[in-house]
Amino acid sequence: MFIQTENTPNPAVLKFLPGRDVLGDGAREFRDADEAASSPLAKALFDLGEVTRVFFGGDFLTVTKSDEADWPHLKAPVLAAIMDHFTSGAPILTDDDGAGHDATVYEGETAQVVAEIKDLLDNRIRPAVAQDGGDIVFSRFEAETGVVYLHMRGACSGCPSSSATLKAGVENMLKHYVPEVTRVEQTL
Repeated sequence: MFIQTENTPNPAVLKFLPGRDVLGDGAREFRDADEAASSPLAKALFDLGEVTRVFFGGDFLTVTKSDEADWPHLKAPVLAAIMDHFTSGAPILTDDDGAGHDATVYEGETAQVVAEIKDLLDNRIRPAVAQDGGDIVFSRFEAETGVVYLHMRGACSGCPSSSATLKAGVENMLKHYVPEVTRVEQTL
C-alpha cells in the first residue's frame, strides 16, 4: 500500500492520501481522543500522543500535530498507523454520527436561502477546500441579520490563512450569489 502525503496551508497539518476511499461522500472530525472512540483509525492516531486533531474526508485524512511535535519524527508513525488500519480491514467508523451540515429545519423564504447557501458550499466551496485537506460546513443562518455561520474542519481549523479564505473567498461568493447574506462568521 502506498500512501501519499501533501503539505497543507496549515503547517501543523499534513494531508494523507491512502489511494482508496476514507469516507466516500462524508466527512468527520475528531478534536480529541474521547471523540475518537467511534473510530479505530482516529483512536490509533491519537494514541501516538502527539496528534491533536484528525479529519476524514472522502479520499483523504488530515492529521494535526501538537505544537511540540515535528513532522520529520511524527510522519512515519502516522503512516504506519494508517497502513495498519487499512490492511486490518477494520471499519473507519463504528457509528455514523456527525457527518455533515447542521440539520436545523428552516421554513419559508429562509429555507430557500439556506438551501442556496448549502448548495454553493457543497458544489463550489467544499471541493476546493478539500484540495487543501479541509472542509467547511454550514452551522446556521440568522435571517434577521443575514449572517451565515460556518464551521471550518480538517486543515482549515486553526489555519493561519483560514480567516482570509473565509472572508475574501467564501463570504464574497455567498454574498454575490445569495443577496440575503451580509456576512460570514466562523464557529468553533
